[in-house]
Amino acid sequence: MSIRRVLKYGVVGSAVLGTGLSLHANDYDINSVGIVRLGRAGATVFDIATTYQANLYSREWTDKKSPEYLKVKSDTHRAAAERLLELCRTNRGVYIKVGQHIGALEYLLPAEYVSTMKVLHSNAPQNPVEDLYRVIRQDLRVDPNDLFESFDPEPLGTASLAQVHRATLRDGREVAVKVQHPYVKGNSIVDIKTMEVLVKLVAWTFPDFKFQWLVDESKRNLPVELDFANEGQNAEKVKEMFRHYKWLKIPGVIWEYTTPRVLMMEYTKGGQVNDLEYIQREKLDPYDIANKIGQLYSNMIFLKGFVHSDPHPGNILVRRSEQNGGTEIVLLDHGLYADLTEKFRYNYSKLWLSILRVDQEGMKKYAQALGVEGSMWGLFACMVTGRPWNSVIHGVDKVKQDDEEVSGENGIGRRKWINRFFKLQKEMIQNEGKLVLPHISDVLEKVDRQMLLVLKTNDLIRGIETTLRTQNRMTAFWVMSKCCVKSIGSQEYLSAGDTWSKLATCLREQWCILKLNLYYLYRGIVSLHLLSALKMIF
Repeated sequence: MSIRRVLKYGVVGSAVLGTGLSLHANDYDINSVGIVRLGRAGATVFDIATTYQANLYSREWTDKKSPEYLKVKSDTHRAAAERLLELCRTNRGVYIKVGQHIGALEYLLPAEYVSTMKVLHSNAPQNPVEDLYRVIRQDLRVDPNDLFESFDPEPLGTASLAQVHRATLRDGREVAVKVQHPYVKGNSIVDIKTMEVLVKLVAWTFPDFKFQWLVDESKRNLPVELDFANEGQNAEKVKEMFRHYKWLKIPGVIWEYTTPRVLMMEYTKGGQVNDLEYIQREKLDPYDIANKIGQLYSNMIFLKGFVHSDPHPGNILVRRSEQNGGTEIVLLDHGLYADLTEKFRYNYSKLWLSILRVDQEGMKKYAQALGVEGSMWGLFACMVTGRPWNSVIHGVDKVKQDDEEVSGENGIGRRKWINRFFKLQKEMIQNEGKLVLPHISDVLEKVDRQMLLVLKTNDLIRGIETTLRTQNRMTAFWVMSKCCVKSIGSQEYLSAGDTWSKLATCLREQWCILKLNLYYLYRGIVSLHLLSALKMIF
C-alpha cells in the first residue's frame, strides 16, 4: 500500500473517528458536530454569494439609482439576511452572538441586514428545561428536583449563550438561574475559526468588506463571557465600586450554586428600561432614569475604567425603591466588561472635551491618539457622538436632535447623517456618499481596540435615551463633562513632579468644574430646566 493511500485513509479515518467522538460528547446531537456546523456555514455563504451574483452582478445596470435596481438590491439584501438569520438560529451559540452584533451595526450595514438580525436580541432560540437540568446536574452535582422548590419553565430571558429562569430554592429563597446553553462552550473554538475563515474569504472577494475586527473581538471576549463565575466576580466588583449610589441595585451572587456554566443570583423585580407603559404605571420619571444611567456610565467610562458593555434594555431594569420611593436602576448581566487603561481614558476625555468645545484641532489630535489617522477624524467624531457633522461643528450640546437623526429602527436615520457628513466635509474627505461604509469599516479596523466596546455601549445607551425621549437633556453633557475634567485632572495629578504642580492641577480642575456648573446652571435657567440643573449640583 502506497504512502499516499495510507495518508488518505488515515485522514478519512481520523475524520470519521473525530466525528464519532464529537457526536458521543454532544449526546449524539448532529447540530453540535463541528464539521456539520462548518459545512452548513460554508453552504450559507456560497448560497448568499450566488444570490448576489444571480440578482445583481450577472447583468449590467445602466442606472444604479433607478427604482428597479434599488428594489432588486433591497430584495437581494433581504433574502441574504434571511438566509444568514436561518444559519444563526440553526447553529446557535456563537452564531447568535455574532448575529446580534450584526443587528447593532446600524451605521455600517444595509438596513435589510440590521432589521432582520435585530430579532436575535429579543427572540433568540431557547432550549428545553431538561437540557438545562442536565447542565445543572453536571456542574452542581445535584438533582434539580432536590435543589428547587419550583422552577419556572418559561425563561425570563434567552440570550446567545444562556437563558435565565426564575426559581425558588428549597430554603425559600427566590433566585434567578442563568444556565449556559449545552454545547456552546465545546463548539465555540470551531465556530470562531470557521467565521474567521469565512470573513477572510468574503474580504478577498469583496475588498471593501473589513470585518476582521469583529472576529478579533469575538475571539477575545467569548472565553470571558462563557465563564459565569467571572461574571459573578464582575457583579460583586461593580457593586462595591458604586456602593455610594443608593439607587443602583446589583443582584447578589449565590456562590454555593455558581460554576462557570451556572450562575445563581437573587431574583430582583423591575420593568425593562424601555417599557414605557410600566414606567408610566409606576409613575417613574424618564429624565430621572436617563440621568442616573448617564451618571453611572460616565463614571464607568471616564473615571473607573470598568465598563458594563452590554446595556441593552433587557439588562437594565427600573423600579420604585421600597425605602425612599425614588427610582432604582437594576443592572443585570455582568459577563462583558471593558477594562480601559489610564492612557485611553485620558485621550478619550480630551476628545470629548474637544468635541464639546468645537475644537477641530483637538478632535483631530485626540482621534489620532486613539488610532484614527488622516482625514477620518471628523467621521470618528460623528461615530462617537452619534450626531451628524453639522451638529458637531455647531455644538452637540446646543443643537437638538431632530426626528431624522433619532429615527432609524432600520438604520435609515444614521445613514442620512453619515451622508450629510460627507457633503459638508468635501474639503476633508474627497469621496462620494456611496463609499461611506468602507470608511467606517476602516475606522473600526484601525481604532484602539478598547474603543470598540465603548462605541457599542454608547450606541446602546443612546437607544435607551431615544426610547425614553430624553436624548436632548443638557444634564447628559454636564455630567459627562465633569467626569472628563476629573479624569484628565487625575492623570495630570499623577504625572505632576512636585507638590506645587499637584496643587496647581487640583485648583485647575476645581476651577473648570466651577465654570461648568455655572455654565449649565445658566443654561438651565434659560431653558426653564432649573430644577433639573440644581439636582445635578446638589
